[in-house]
Amino acid sequence: MSIPSKTLQAEGTLSAEQVASYAAQFQASPLNQVRMNAVATSGIQGVATNRAALVQMQFTFSNEIETGPVTNQKQSGRCWLFAGLNALRADIAKANHMKPFELSQCYLMFWDKLEKANYFLERILDTLEEPTDSRIVQWLLQAPLQDGGQWDMFVNLVDKYGVVPQYVMPETFHSGKSAQMNKLLSQKLRSAAAEIRRRHRAGADTAGLRAFKDEHIGEIYRLLAYFLGQPPTVFDFEYRDKDDLFHRDAGLTPQAFLAKYATIDLHNYVSIINAPTADKPFGRTYTVQYLGNVEGGRDVLYLNVDIETFKQLALAQVLEGEPVWFGCDVGQMSERTQGILDTAVFDYEGALDTSFEMSKADRLDYGESQMTHAMVLTGVNVVDGQPTRWKVENSWGKDAGNDGFFVMSDAWFEAFMYQIVIDKKHLPDTLAEALQQPPIQLKPWDPMGSLA
Repeated sequence: MSIPSKTLQAEGTLSAEQVASYAAQFQASPLNQVRMNAVATSGIQGVATNRAALVQMQFTFSNEIETGPVTNQKQSGRCWLFAGLNALRADIAKANHMKPFELSQCYLMFWDKLEKANYFLERILDTLEEPTDSRIVQWLLQAPLQDGGQWDMFVNLVDKYGVVPQYVMPETFHSGKSAQMNKLLSQKLRSAAAEIRRRHRAGADTAGLRAFKDEHIGEIYRLLAYFLGQPPTVFDFEYRDKDDLFHRDAGLTPQAFLAKYATIDLHNYVSIINAPTADKPFGRTYTVQYLGNVEGGRDVLYLNVDIETFKQLALAQVLEGEPVWFGCDVGQMSERTQGILDTAVFDYEGALDTSFEMSKADRLDYGESQMTHAMVLTGVNVVDGQPTRWKVENSWGKDAGNDGFFVMSDAWFEAFMYQIVIDKKHLPDTLAEALQQPPIQLKPWDPMGSLA
């Protein structure tokens, strides 16, 4: 059999001739050499930084809310807990004339992980008839126990376990550096999932499988206590108020502390989202399959609205002097050192002579963007009734941004903000009525199923 002298090129294959033409086009422009040298030497952000945008994004605001010291989640993904507790502590401090203080993030982290472990194994029990390689089972196994969460998950924890001051259950090595803890706990849970499915195939009944699950959750509790410490059941609350008067309140449970010192009712708040994709009409409510932490707790619930309504709801709450918990894509157009969130802070298109144009809907549909981080709006600059920039309380410590605070342009708000938590009293009648609809269930892998 003869061997062909030249193999036929398959359609779509990148040929040597094409590559040569690309190289020739690149070399034909002297500016390409300049750009290559600049980016290779200084990095793309150094080359693309827009000084005019840095100057414009000043840290002055017409309306600001008093806050406590900036917190630090360190090397963990607990931003949603930090943001929730930052909003809650502001209410407690204001209502009780207290000096700034912190609530224990480690305390809620412990209960969140224990509850997530139980929630995960319950979902394994739900899906016993699914093949192991089904999309839903593989999605469950992808991250059995991670740090991220959602507003309704925060409410579930506070409802069930209350809160405590930080000194009652302080940070540990692994609360602030959680990767290895999560890896080991996830390994335990995957191992339990494999055994539950094996026992099911061998004919074990539901009661037997659930007994095995409960035993395994006891093991998770023990390991969590090693990593995070054992949660307190009773404690004494001691503090000095703004007049420097000393107070002691002895024998409080975490639930009693919350009931006595917090005035805010978390159940009055609802998650409003702006997801302008074709599959999510505005004015409808949504939930996400298998997104939760506390078995039997409230489901995640979203109400989708247009961006102007979204913005006006956030503005109304800040102007009333109340922080706004929010979820965003913090990695987009973000200058971390100075704490600037602005669509103009980096001119990548000018620096690279190309276009990255995508709509907000396209970024969601095509995997370019989703919620990655939760923070708190604590101020706004208003000109002629319209916001121009927003003050943001972050949880990355004082070294990031302006003593830990960030400034967000209104353009960035429109482009990369996806969720705000709003007191229902701010909703117009049409949205209050829309909130009563049965929610449409989204798949677990929907962009709105991402955890902050």
